[in-house]
Amino acid sequence: MFKYLIVCLALCTLGYANGDWVPKTANEIKEIRGECLKAHPLSVEQINKLKQTEFPDEPEVRQYLLCTATKLDIFCTHEGYHADRLAKQFKMDLTEEEALQIAQGCIDSNPEKSPADVWAFRGHKCMMASKIGERVRAYIKAKQAEAAAKA
Repeated sequence: MFKYLIVCLALCTLGYANGDWVPKTANEIKEIRGECLKAHPLSVEQINKLKQTEFPDEPEVRQYLLCTATKLDIFCTHEGYHADRLAKQFKMDLTEEEALQIAQGCIDSNPEKSPADVWAFRGHKCMMASKIGERVRAYIKAKQAEAAAKA
């Protein structure tokens, strides 16, 4: 267990220290979501809720969101969310400074020592309740409308 903790700390620190992190593209995000859905299968009902930007507080959904955040390299199971990366990845039409303030208000150091999926879900829920979440929902709805128009 101690070796695992050391490795996790090293990886988190290395990833965080890397100033070369760049936001993922839409295609990269789609690929990551697919990988996480395979690793953490969801029911049809859960998938339909996610498509409507509803995120039920259920173990399967929390594990899926944890997987996605970890693979996006915006969350580390030891340190939690990286506010700077959240701001860069999800700023939408906000300034990076405004997005950073929102992200900083949503992250915590996990003082309750919650499991990683609960910790990640807590931050995600806060982000989705913010201006960033409003813009993400609008973006998703626009993409869904665009896809429906092509069909």
